[in-house]
Amino acid sequence: MSDASREIWITGLGIVSCLGEGPQVHWQRLNEPVPTPELQGFAPYIVHRLAPIEFDKQIPKKGDQRQMELWQRIGTYAAGLALESAGAKGSAGLLARMDMIVAAGGGERDEALDVKILSNLPTSDDKQPFINESLMGGLRPTLFLAQLSNLLAGNISIVHGVTGSSRTFMGEETSGIEAVRIASARIAAGQSDIALVGGALNGDRKDTLLLYEFGKRLLKQPFAPVWERKPRGGGLILGSLGAFLVLESREHAQARNAKPMARLACIVSDRCIRQAGDTAKSLARLWQRIENKSVRQTLGIISGATGCEPATSEERDWLRTLGDVPVRATGTYVGHGMEPQFVMNIALATLALQHGQLFAPGDNSGVESVDKRPITQVAVTGVGHWRGEGIALVEAAQ
Repeated sequence: MSDASREIWITGLGIVSCLGEGPQVHWQRLNEPVPTPELQGFAPYIVHRLAPIEFDKQIPKKGDQRQMELWQRIGTYAAGLALESAGAKGSAGLLARMDMIVAAGGGERDEALDVKILSNLPTSDDKQPFINESLMGGLRPTLFLAQLSNLLAGNISIVHGVTGSSRTFMGEETSGIEAVRIASARIAAGQSDIALVGGALNGDRKDTLLLYEFGKRLLKQPFAPVWERKPRGGGLILGSLGAFLVLESREHAQARNAKPMARLACIVSDRCIRQAGDTAKSLARLWQRIENKSVRQTLGIISGATGCEPATSEERDWLRTLGDVPVRATGTYVGHGMEPQFVMNIALATLALQHGQLFAPGDNSGVESVDKRPITQVAVTGVGHWRGEGIALVEAAQ
């Protein structure tokens, strides 16, 4: 956490999810009954599928779209929305100075080859050579290029002209937390004036579901809100997400007459070992570094809880120590997007602050309840399904 005095404004946001695209649609859908995720296509698993998007609106060249995997199109589209929201779209001089930090995972796999290997592996006499030969002979050389994580940043540069410094972080939920933390620290320290920060995930993928099922992390049908999954052993539901923020120093924003949507007051991160009780202790340590900046009477919580246990229950225990503070877990509404989840939740916190209250509750467990008290601050939590914790404090713009 930087001690520098430069104030950090959120001047643009671009979000796409199962709820649709853009702030207005998200706020409307967040205040309706919780949407039903996709139950049939990946049964017995559940996915919050991306709402229909006209990619041409932000990625006009078909050739650019064709050479991107879907997760890259999602991210490039969301980045365009953020730049548009910040009044930076098409401003060549500004975009040339804009830094970019992207949180990204690996690319999409060759599902047909994976199925062939997994089907034939049990009957193979020598499994290791079989796997090596199958991969060497079956994988397309271009697949490796398409899997490069920094291609999302590259495509944003090509399509939208963002050509300042560029960094790509990997590491699931932690990468999203660190992307925001590093960008804000650089701005606070005067090393950057404006930054585009975010990521994307295509959760509509059998290979990704397989990966997390191997780790016993997925919730199977029927659907349940995040806080109601413990009796069934817990688990996450993947969501296809694209989320980007434009972060900017107050002085830089004022010089170009940009208005703040919210203020990023503080962000802290940790990575505990995850032995029993570690998650709650980690959150408590992080909160100690933020608590003196918070105002409990007008504070709300937006949680990035995955639904995986025991981390979700430990976060719930820690939340109780804060007293009567309204809570919302976004995984119930949009699913869990790994890398972009923390950025998405900061964007949804910004929306809540613009409306002066949290959106509708999404469960019946008692953690979330109808609460229309006015809020001026939102603490955004991020607890990774395996490792990585973070808290950001977002404030209403003054």
